[in-house]
Amino acid sequence: MDLKDLDLNLLVVFNELQKHGRVAAVAQSLGISQPGVSNALGRLRKLLGDELFLRTARGMVPTPYAQLLARPIADALGALHSTLNARASFDPRGSERGFVIGVNDVGESYFLPRLMRTLEGMAPGVTIRTVRTTSMDVKDEMERGRVDLAMGFLPALKAGFFQRRLFRQPYVCIFRHDHLLARSGVSIRQFRAAEHVAIVSEGTGHGVVDEVIERAGIRRRLRLTVPHFMAVGPVLQATDMIAVVPRRFADCACKPFGLATAPCPVKIPESVINVFWHARNHRDPANQWLRQVVVDEFADQGGAA
Repeated sequence: MDLKDLDLNLLVVFNELQKHGRVAAVAQSLGISQPGVSNALGRLRKLLGDELFLRTARGMVPTPYAQLLARPIADALGALHSTLNARASFDPRGSERGFVIGVNDVGESYFLPRLMRTLEGMAPGVTIRTVRTTSMDVKDEMERGRVDLAMGFLPALKAGFFQRRLFRQPYVCIFRHDHLLARSGVSIRQFRAAEHVAIVSEGTGHGVVDEVIERAGIRRRLRLTVPHFMAVGPVLQATDMIAVVPRRFADCACKPFGLATAPCPVKIPESVINVFWHARNHRDPANQWLRQVVVDEFADQGGAA
């Protein structure tokens, strides 16, 4: 097929169908009618000699050939968009742009109060929607342009992503404020004897805690295992259990739940919390503005790019 025979708008429709999987959503996104979307898909099917998307109960599902085309077309459109908007600017005070940020439950507690307070003054029309990095493929979602930024300990985000360090944080033991350990601290012996809450937070790198403790030859008395951090505060408040958590989570949880902390007797490497963005958004003025706000608010002095 010769490129002169191809209408670029057909690729835009293809890319939106790949993102949304529903004709109605594509029509709304592009500001055209549903018959217009169907017509464009029909023309593209004829040009490429493939059905491309099949209608199912779950929406429009891409064929193997469409899946093969998806990434190159998205990258090409992203590069073209960046090139054509290279001189664009972003006015946060007058913008009504909506951003999507990937964080886990700890990140929501730590980042959102300060971030939203800051945006109240400098960007009153800007909105934020968060998605959990623990319940989706954040790499794929950022590559598709569905997530603007992600924040946290996310070792899976490597090739194709930029990152900037916000801060490092140690791990600490946390427990009820009137726990016996609040007076004595936590020795290795007491650490072994205590009943523990373990957090299995998929995709965040928090699993290093369990790995390091096991390598140290310490077998904890795991009384409770939870898939996220937000259950930890109420559980510790009501029991004699302890948990090993990042320092900044402890800072958020201690006062509301009446908890106290002590240094962890097992030496666990500090977690590095970064802000991540995909290469497709590297030169986007709106994305540049938002990540600079995040860096200004949360980066320790000397945070490295």
